[in-house]
Amino acid sequence: MMCTKMVQVLWGCFLLWNLYISSAQTIYPGIKARATQRALDYGIQAGMEMIEQMVKKRNIPDLKGSESLEFLKIDYVNYNFKNIKINAFSLPNTSLAFVPGVGIRALINHGTANISTDWEIKSPLFQDTGGADLFLSGVYFTGIVVLAWNDFGHPILKLQNCCARVSHSDVSFSGELSVLYNSFSEPMEKPILKNLNKMLCPIITSEVEALNANLSMLKALRKIDNYTLLDYSLISSPEITENYVDLNLKGVFYPLENLTDTPFSSVPFVLPEHSDSMIYIGISEYFFKSASYAYFTAGAFNVTLTTKEIFNHLIRNSQGLGSMLSQIAELYILSQPFMVKVLATEPPVVNLLPGNFTLDIPASFVIFTQSKNSTAKTIVSMDFVASTNVALAILGQRLICSLSLKSFYLSLPESSRSNTEVLRFENILSSILHFGVLPLANAKLQQGFPLPNPQNISLVNSDIEVLEGFVLISTDLKYKTSLKQQPSFHGWEALNLISGQWRGKPAP
Repeated sequence: MMCTKMVQVLWGCFLLWNLYISSAQTIYPGIKARATQRALDYGIQAGMEMIEQMVKKRNIPDLKGSESLEFLKIDYVNYNFKNIKINAFSLPNTSLAFVPGVGIRALINHGTANISTDWEIKSPLFQDTGGADLFLSGVYFTGIVVLAWNDFGHPILKLQNCCARVSHSDVSFSGELSVLYNSFSEPMEKPILKNLNKMLCPIITSEVEALNANLSMLKALRKIDNYTLLDYSLISSPEITENYVDLNLKGVFYPLENLTDTPFSSVPFVLPEHSDSMIYIGISEYFFKSASYAYFTAGAFNVTLTTKEIFNHLIRNSQGLGSMLSQIAELYILSQPFMVKVLATEPPVVNLLPGNFTLDIPASFVIFTQSKNSTAKTIVSMDFVASTNVALAILGQRLICSLSLKSFYLSLPESSRSNTEVLRFENILSSILHFGVLPLANAKLQQGFPLPNPQNISLVNSDIEVLEGFVLISTDLKYKTSLKQQPSFHGWEALNLISGQWRGKPAP
């Protein structure tokens, strides 16, 4: 418990430090998410299902009051409606619209609701209990949900200009004396409406405040794996126009053991003015570069393969690799078990151009032997650069990446490239990468990166496009009810690399 609290304090201090730094320099988002009017329109449809579930579980406050019944010569009747349950409702005229620079306006008109309740009445002459049905019509609500952010990068919702009222109510009592009570139900409907209308805006405001409490529990700094953290806190208030709202997220990776900033800065990028999809997510080159730098700093790209691992992971899964390794053994006369070490010498270089996502990996390749009780003996050591194409796809709720070898070359002086042995080794190593290493990497990458999406919301009709400086995801939403409680926000937990598997243990 103490450790958990200490981690929370450290993360909080880290976020406050970032906010202090951001006040002195401009920070552009690593991720930009946009919701269009189509998302609001679908939100009405999905919202009806969510509201229906919510109101059936909602504990509505008791409705109490006192009225005089002059026509019965009764000075007062104290009444209490309790155990109020909304059994059915209809909100046929509902709309959501963006208010530029402010938030989202909600409007409900001509709504109806059927409510059941228990009641108690007390007067100088009698007291009784029973049940009743209450039919409400002319339900009206309008208000603006203001979108903002707090010092910890969490979104904040505030209800502004709330106006809610019910125009008509019809009370029908049940029980042995229902005929008597129904005879004077009409005089009671007016005070019921008066008290009910006083309660509506406070109830709605409390719901917004409860939602804010849930939003404040979101982790702005999330552990991805044993190497990195991802900061997806808001860096500014939502940008709201007449047609959409943009959320600017920091979208940067940090090494888990050392929360150091990247040596490069984020750059601005602009989402295209599309409106065919409900949601657009822009993932900038800075996001991928920070991931590359964080994993490199954490040592995630350093891999050592034993002879056993080479045979287990490479030879049995790839035709022709046995003969390739035999050629290496023939070149360097490896008569004893050997080990291969591959380590990135610099962070992999990310390039996003229209229709083209490449990853250039500068690395060192070392073959060495090490018998018991002896020091390692290097057989061969060479630097190389592997250039890969990165293909992207959306599968379910995940961003799937796959690598293919574009080019490979050893980092040697030009004068050495005519050497037959060097060329032979370059071809062998290129084949090992192409047929052995990359298929293993792609098998791991098929787990994908979970895309952030709200509870019970699926991404459908998704498309992905590589533009200059960022990746654009276009998607629609689908609300689905689920009996199982789902996480309110999915992070990027599966963004772990293949080195864990190569170390002979499950990836974190």
